[in-house]
Amino acid sequence: MTELEKMVKGLGYNGLVPELQELQLKQMLLLEKFNATSLGDPKRDEILHELIPGASKTVYFRGPLYVDYGCFITIGERFYANFNCTILDCCPVTIGNNVLFGPNVSLLTPEHPLDYRDRYPTPGSDFEFARPIVIEDDVWLGGNVVVRGGVRIGKGSVIGAGSVVTKDIPAGVIAFGNPCKVYRKIEEKDRVKNHPELWE
Repeated sequence: MTELEKMVKGLGYNGLVPELQELQLKQMLLLEKFNATSLGDPKRDEILHELIPGASKTVYFRGPLYVDYGCFITIGERFYANFNCTILDCCPVTIGNNVLFGPNVSLLTPEHPLDYRDRYPTPGSDFEFARPIVIEDDVWLGGNVVVRGGVRIGKGSVIGAGSVVTKDIPAGVIAFGNPCKVYRKIEEKDRVKNHPELWE
């Protein structure tokens, strides 16, 4: 099994092998191109879909955007990410339909050993492992949200600004904090139609 195959499966791997370094370099060059294009440039979408081939055609990143590999990210329809989105996709990152990211959202799949002696077991090696992230349909992540590897955020949930999500969040709730915890369910009273003050 190659180091890349180990990485994507969530097994321990050496992040410094040439195969992974070359893939990262290729993606870094694409990122530089993407981040250098203006919002109206038609080449922007072309570069984005080369960088993240698993993205639907209705994906929009305000930019700048940062990814580790890009090719392990899948994104559904009508996705929007504000400034400074970071997705470290050492394991698969799956994002559903109608998902919104505020500015400075980070999805972080990789992890490192806690004991420093395990991080660099031999010269020229780097021991890492990663866990997948799943963001289901209709989720909104507020600004500065950080999602750790191994987390699933359920359909229709809202994660408040500044939250650090370390555990699964069920569907249809408002959750926030560090660590992120469920505050309450999203209810009919939360519908915009029930807030006439927004239209006065």
